[in-house]
Amino acid sequence: MEKELLAGLITAVLVAVALGLMWLGWRNRLRRQTGIEALPAVPAGLGEPLLSAEGQYVASTTAGDWLDRIAVHGLGIRTNAQLSIHPEGVLLDRSGAGPLFIPAATLAGVRQDSGMAGKFVEKDGLLIVSWMLGTHALDTGFRTRRAADKPAILQQLQEMISPGPQAGAHSGK
Repeated sequence: MEKELLAGLITAVLVAVALGLMWLGWRNRLRRQTGIEALPAVPAGLGEPLLSAEGQYVASTTAGDWLDRIAVHGLGIRTNAQLSIHPEGVLLDRSGAGPLFIPAATLAGVRQDSGMAGKFVEKDGLLIVSWMLGTHALDTGFRTRRAADKPAILQQLQEMISPGPQAGAHSGK
């Protein structure tokens, strides 16, 4: 009986130490990222969505560094979300975290990838939206609940990022 008690106590201490170190690391990450600007507010007169899809908000990372998760402003918390594309920008309505609005003018790119910040899926299973938050270039990951929603969202975001003569571009299709 003494061996089981001792093993249980050692295990409990090791788990407590690991959790404490994780908390300390997250707190230090928050402290290092205090210079990152506040998130843009959702516009009061936000237009009707052009497109929307349910899925999972994965995380936001420093652009090009899929392991450098942004912790401030709740951007490092993985949660279910509703992504909607509006004329003014992209809205990620995250459950359990505040909404994330990415103004259209700050969008820099969109691509598909297989993983970021601890979330790995099939080839091209994630949509990665690149954007600027003040002077910080970020990548934000979203996984659609239905794979069939992804191509339309990808196309709409590409059109929003690269505006041009859209009327002539689609008339031949």
